[in-house]
Amino acid sequence: MELEHILGLGLLQGITEFLPISSSAHLILLPLLLDWTDQGLAFDVAVHVGTLLAIISYLRKDLSLLIMAWFCSVFKQQQSAQSRLAWLIIIATVPVGLAGLFLADLIELYLRSPLVIAATTIGFGLLLWRSDSTGTRLRQQHQLTLKDAVVVGLYQVLALIPGTSRSGITMTAGLFLGLTREASARFSFLLSVPLIFLAGGFKSLELVASGTSVDWFSMLMGVVVSAISAFACISVFIKFVEKVGMLPFVIYRLLLGVFLLIIYAM
Repeated sequence: MELEHILGLGLLQGITEFLPISSSAHLILLPLLLDWTDQGLAFDVAVHVGTLLAIISYLRKDLSLLIMAWFCSVFKQQQSAQSRLAWLIIIATVPVGLAGLFLADLIELYLRSPLVIAATTIGFGLLLWRSDSTGTRLRQQHQLTLKDAVVVGLYQVLALIPGTSRSGITMTAGLFLGLTREASARFSFLLSVPLIFLAGGFKSLELVASGTSVDWFSMLMGVVVSAISAFACISVFIKFVEKVGMLPFVIYRLLLGVFLLIIYAM
């Protein structure tokens, strides 16, 4: 891969993975708009590894507490707020894990198009605005119930459709459930860890099975660039969203959706 492609796609993945604007859509659109050669499965795995490293690093204290509490709940029958949250994260991950296992090929075949991305970018952008403007924003993530986790998990299934945004749809669900903006973002980030791990592992198995040769320099650069940009983006986003809200991201989604409609539907 050319260096500008590595830097461009790595930065794009790192910046968009945790913002409510859909990283998958941007990774599909950038090569199309700039007439770049498809980056391939190996590079997709690399940039996902980078964002996984970034979120693990950023949430390392939270994740350590959650993992320790979960093991205590399993092996010592010691329940706590942290173990309960860990179980809710697992429960909320199950629906999208199952849906991805059975529907991934169909989505890849029929839904990876600019017009689908345009529609979901606009539609789910408006839904994000609705949740942000009507949500009570009074609850924290530790106040979520089992029913709430199932609801968020079902919302997360929609993220399999390109243009939806995994972080965007889970934040939308959290805001509808009354979470504060920061709590909805943090719960969304916690949910991303098992999901990115599972998706990255699945893509890695596909890569091994395909027998494709690997450009290790491009892979390493992709990991580094996406990790650094993702970590910086998470830090800024958490502070920004609580003060400003989701409206800037809604406006961006609407503008992007209209742009795609103009380019590909006219």
